[in-house]
Amino acid sequence: QVQLVESGGGLVQAGCSLRLSCAASGRTFSGYAMGWFRQAPGKEREFVAAISWSSGSTSYADSVKGRFTISRDNAKNTVYLQMNSLKPEDTAVYYCAAAYGVLQPTRRADFGFWGQGTQVTVSS
Repeated sequence: QVQLVESGGGLVQAGCSLRLSCAASGRTFSGYAMGWFRQAPGKEREFVAAISWSSGSTSYADSVKGRFTISRDNAKNTVYLQMNSLKPEDTAVYYCAAAYGVLQPTRRADFGFWGQGTQVTVSS
């Protein structure tokens, strides 16, 4: 089992930045690709970004490309999502997720472990 705890959400104005963190515990962090998803009220949970175990490969949803950056610190068992130039449409609950044995996970089904989520609200 891998336990994931997100932090860093909050209320910000459009154009501002936030950095989300996700701390992993339990089984070794080694070998897990990590991802971020988000879910706005009344909408499906959607892929935001993912990063491979070695940080050699990242992927992003088109809606956040160029504004968000995913990174990880394997020594700290932590993955980050730096969100810049935030827009009101980025408002959602953001979830951290872990995928084992998937080279470039982007689908919900690729991820076997999930955090509880952290709320991000962007005001206009």
